[in-house]
Amino acid sequence: MSGTLNKVMLIGHLGDEVKMHYFEGGGCVGRFPLATNETYTNRQTNERVTNTEWHNIVVRNKGAEICEKYLSKGDKVYIEGRLKTRKWQDDSGNERYSTEIQCTDFTFLTTKKESEQNAQAAASPKQPESNKQQSVSEPTVEEENDDLPF
Repeated sequence: MSGTLNKVMLIGHLGDEVKMHYFEGGGCVGRFPLATNETYTNRQTNERVTNTEWHNIVVRNKGAEICEKYLSKGDKVYIEGRLKTRKWQDDSGNERYSTEIQCTDFTFLTTKKESEQNAQAAASPKQPESNKQQSVSEPTVEEENDDLPF
């Protein structure tokens, strides 16, 4: 095989609202974090462990406008695209790198009803729960129950 392939397929939950940036020529870019989870059972402790991986998603032009209009924090989405690493300088002049997913295709997986429920839950004040502790730094992502071996 003489060719190469740069392809990413993700199913996850939005960690924040879509942030838009508009350009003078009429183009735009939308950015949002996407959380994917891996769940397994630790064989020594027999405890269920969930690891969350965060991905920076970049969507351009019409796709970005559609994402901004219909997606909100917590929604489940299928993203297809390619990896792109950017090099930039921080305020101190140090070279920094960030790897993003340049989205070429997406499919909304959360129904309109589920999306409205997420919006209502975010708008209403939350009741403190005595038995659960939540991390302040990361958004809560629903756990999926699947029996896949990988």
